[in-house]
Amino acid sequence: MTSTINQRTYTVAEYLAQEAPSTERHEYRNGEIILMPRGTPNHNQITLNLAGALNFALRRQPYHVFVTDQRLCIPEKRVYTYPDVMIIRQPIELQVGRNDTVLNPLVIAEVLSKSTRSYDKDDKFAAYRTIPSFSEYLLIEQYAPHVEHYTKTEGQAWLFREYDGLEATVSFQAFEFIIALADLYDKVDFGAEVAESDTEPS
Repeated sequence: MTSTINQRTYTVAEYLAQEAPSTERHEYRNGEIILMPRGTPNHNQITLNLAGALNFALRRQPYHVFVTDQRLCIPEKRVYTYPDVMIIRQPIELQVGRNDTVLNPLVIAEVLSKSTRSYDKDDKFAAYRTIPSFSEYLLIEQYAPHVEHYTKTEGQAWLFREYDGLEATVSFQAFEFIIALADLYDKVDFGAEVAESDTEPS
């Protein structure tokens, strides 16, 4: 699970000042600074598989694919976070006064862990939904081939689909892209012993 740095409340300016020189990533949640530790091999492999496939498929198209280290600001919720995979349609919108914090994701994907599944599905998704440009969300299990897929429809409604098994494929709505779960989970070892510790990422 993630860990809060201290019990005190921090301003956004204090968070950004601490984060700039830090060698570790921290999430900011309405006054709290929370360490985001490194992932498991399965977590990192899935992230790489998805981002690599997207980056290749969207080459020479007006989209940017970012992985893990790109900070996102969610002003309405006073949250700063680092999605596992994030796609932004050009032009990139930056937070005023910053060259390292984006505002306008189109698609976000998170690789789930046992300790953060509820946060990614509930509070984090609720925060993402306040972003006007955000229209598609993937929640990817790392312990079995399973994907939950949310796409924005008319108004504020969201359509939910889920996919199970390596034979399934996921079709994106925001742009033309299809990925088979067999490719998404390539080189992922489901048989490995998963000893999830307090260092599991969000």
